[in-house]
Amino acid sequence: MNTIFRIANARVIDPASNRDGTGDIWFSGGRIIAPRPGPGVETIDARGLVAAPGLIDLHVHLREPGQSHKETIASATRAAAAGGFTSVVAMPNTSPCADSAATITWIREKAAREAVVNVFCTGAITKGLRGEELAPAGSLHAAGVVALTDDGHCVQNHGTMRRAVEYARLFGLPVMDHCQDYSLVGNGVMHEGSWSLRLGLPGWPRAGEEMIVARNILLAELCDSPIHCQHISSGGSVRLLREARSRGVKISGEVCPHHIALTDAELAAFDSNFKMNPPLRAPEDVEALIEGIADGTLTILCSDHAPHASYEKEVEIDQAPFGITGLETEFAIFHDLLVHKRQAISLPRLIALFTSEPAKLLKLDRGTLAEGSPADITLIDPGLEWTFDKSRSCSLSQNTPFHGHTWRGRAVRTIVAGITAWQL
Repeated sequence: MNTIFRIANARVIDPASNRDGTGDIWFSGGRIIAPRPGPGVETIDARGLVAAPGLIDLHVHLREPGQSHKETIASATRAAAAGGFTSVVAMPNTSPCADSAATITWIREKAAREAVVNVFCTGAITKGLRGEELAPAGSLHAAGVVALTDDGHCVQNHGTMRRAVEYARLFGLPVMDHCQDYSLVGNGVMHEGSWSLRLGLPGWPRAGEEMIVARNILLAELCDSPIHCQHISSGGSVRLLREARSRGVKISGEVCPHHIALTDAELAAFDSNFKMNPPLRAPEDVEALIEGIADGTLTILCSDHAPHASYEKEVEIDQAPFGITGLETEFAIFHDLLVHKRQAISLPRLIALFTSEPAKLLKLDRGTLAEGSPADITLIDPGLEWTFDKSRSCSLSQNTPFHGHTWRGRAVRTIVAGITAWQL
């Protein structure tokens, strides 16, 4: 007989069911159940804590297969659990890339053996992420992908992208797009502005993102199928998305913590841990992103967790790879900046951006505490002040700009299918 567990005295926040109040959560056999008082119940006292549906990060680079010197499925999912995440969505730019059912099957089978949280896979839009020939959407769907994306690359040919969206629609799959116009971005390594001029580094203009966001809006409207714009960084992109969404276009966008916590001025020290794609932008872009989150234009928060080995980052900044780690710090950054300091959104809305919103986009049976749903639960201490030490990270890589930063709010226990995957 399965043990019955009760999380007691928590502030239970479940945006999917509009629940917000002090109460209990009961689970057994890996599922949320109706209350079953009686002997033998194991109680977890969560007084002073928030109990939320397990957090979902829909933009994570697990690096396996082929890049296990950076990260593994085991280490990345441990980092996810330490950040309060019970589910991660893996990007396809592995080696080989996830453009075939065979690679998707390999990832899912390895995750079943080694992951401590749920791993959902995305499949590539095009073969080899080259932006030319479409990957087999049908067989990828049959293998279990939840979306298509060429993340890390962007399909430049609009006709090819149109066909990709149309094929994805046949299988009910959203398309997620890394918005980067190569002809405008060129060899840019940081935001094109006053700091790039001062530092003598090639600029990555806002228009390089906005051009593709505009393209995706037109295609989402033409094909009547959802396109999700990844890691939005530009205020102009926010304006484009706001107008399109007001007309009912099936377009959405996500925000990463570094794009609201940092600006391009950080590059003054030539530290490659501040180099990411899209780049850190100007203060006015930060304000536009926060406004977009507050008014509902931007509906999902995520990390774009992109680990790199130290020797890869410890080179000249224009030669270093783009990307930073983020699974262990993202919730704290967003909570500290958006809820605690700026009061731009409420705590229930923050939780929705990590649970019900990504679950809705990807049609996942997660992101809720409704009876019968998987017992994926995150316990959060919103008042806890803590400092991140990269040397204690669960990730194999330490390419973070947030070492030594202190925030308020942290997940303190992560429960996946009724089993504690991590506890502070």
